[in-house]
Amino acid sequence: MPRANSSVPRHRRHRKIVKAAKGQWGARHRLFRTAKEAVERGWRYGYRDRRQKKRNFRKLWITRINAAVRQHGMNYSTFINALSENQVLINRKQLSELAIHEPEAFGKLVESLKSKKTAK
Repeated sequence: MPRANSSVPRHRRHRKIVKAAKGQWGARHRLFRTAKEAVERGWRYGYRDRRQKKRNFRKLWITRINAAVRQHGMNYSTFINALSENQVLINRKQLSELAIHEPEAFGKLVESLKSKKTAK
């Protein structure tokens, strides 16, 4: 019985990897082995960074809120605590957008939370 080689399936697998390495520099988009290393590393970084992106954005929103709240004489932790005590359900993304695009409204929110805190 003749030996069956796997040239067509192997070529298809290789072509898939080399196609995924499009845009890489030098041998990384030409040679299978280096292309495979580059593509797999890219996939690993992509998987990791899709999760890190969420953390980084949350960190950015918190920094923006903290900066905006400090302009009104309060710090971030007391502001968030006052929001939760008064059952204000606005997430950090919306708070940071409010602080950037509507500073007057954000200032009113901070002042109202301050007055409620002093009234207690």
